[in-house]
Amino acid sequence: MIDKKLERVLPGEIEKRSFEIITKELGTRILDPENELVMKRVIHTTADFEYADHLKFSSHAVTKGIAALKEGIPVITDTTMGKAGINKRALSRIGSAVHCFIADEDVAETAKEKQTTRACASMDKAAGLSGDCIFAVGNAPTALVRLYELIKEGKLHPRLIIGVPVGFVNVIQSKELIMSLTDVPYIVAEGRKGGSNVAAAIVNALLYQI
Repeated sequence: MIDKKLERVLPGEIEKRSFEIITKELGTRILDPENELVMKRVIHTTADFEYADHLKFSSHAVTKGIAALKEGIPVITDTTMGKAGINKRALSRIGSAVHCFIADEDVAETAKEKQTTRACASMDKAAGLSGDCIFAVGNAPTALVRLYELIKEGKLHPRLIIGVPVGFVNVIQSKELIMSLTDVPYIVAEGRKGGSNVAAAIVNALLYQI
């Protein structure tokens, strides 16, 4: 039976209280200390404890992602929603920024010309940027597939890939492609789960550890 008695919590204490509840409900489960704050941030965003099992991390992906952000490496998202959810103030403090090219006219033209998705074309545009990037993909599996192709072609060298698209068509396959990479750090939501909010939550979890 649900306890209908409301808790008296000050606005500034709501997040802290939420994390206390998450920790309590995880019970005796022991999380990898390096990945724990990312997992809890995603659970906080989704209220879905299955992410404790579904989030997969390559070796020291969190540490490598934080190190990249400290260098001011930019973040590329596949949706404006994902971009909106990332803490811009935290990014600006470390000299970083977040970009999304999905709505750019040249991306739309490229997608039409090549008969592909805008998400795919936006990854091609990102590959044209100077320097390395962190990619946070929360919606389009075609973006992950294109990232995989660009990496294999030697045209892109991401510092971290956050691969958490949600859905049914080629979602699992696209994530498995990213997890097959041996030289690129990744954080992937195994299976069909994910979303732009999850991608943003992971980026924020990294930022809040700086």
